[in-house]
Amino acid sequence: MADELSLSTLRPAQARKARKRIGRGLGSGKGRYSGRGIKGQKSRAGSHTMRAGFEGGQMPVYMRLGKQRGSTSKDALPIGPHRTVTQGVNVRDLERVFETDAEVTVEALREKGLIRTLRQDVKILGDGELTKKLTVTAHRFSATAREKIVAAGGTVVALREDVERKSRKSRKRATRIPTAPEVEGQETDGEAEAEVAGEAEVSEAGEA
Repeated sequence: MADELSLSTLRPAQARKARKRIGRGLGSGKGRYSGRGIKGQKSRAGSHTMRAGFEGGQMPVYMRLGKQRGSTSKDALPIGPHRTVTQGVNVRDLERVFETDAEVTVEALREKGLIRTLRQDVKILGDGELTKKLTVTAHRFSATAREKIVAAGGTVVALREDVERKSRKSRKRATRIPTAPEVEGQETDGEAEAEVAGEAEVSEAGEA
């Protein structure tokens, strides 16, 4: 039987852990230098509040490594509007959450808890299996996801069309000015000169 509650039987609900008392003599084990050692940067006040990546003044590793320049790299500025962030949803999640012949929209994905926000584009990915017929409306679709949705008898509605990216070589070829093709029935300079010379010979022969 538990003892009656009194001042002599009071106990803390959880075991009390005594705090570390530093600078209270050599017998405490944390006296003299208080566990910081002799001199040095880490023995000074404020030395344990250094920013992340600080290496004592030497060139930090994130500055020693090479940077990938350009408007599309993650560490380049300014960040252009072409850089977008998408939320991925796999077809296995659609199979698990939605019923057959259901209409899957961005708002429905938010209600089911498959995406966090409506401010970012949603991309349907092809991981998993899909056997239900669904009408899926999203911003983008991977090729695998599109194939699986159509194979199950569903419909795909893309809110944003994928832009076909061209290589630099194709861009250079497109910028070249093509030569004007010869129009059928239009004479070239050489043909016109030959025709004039032939008419001159015919007129001379007639006079003779």
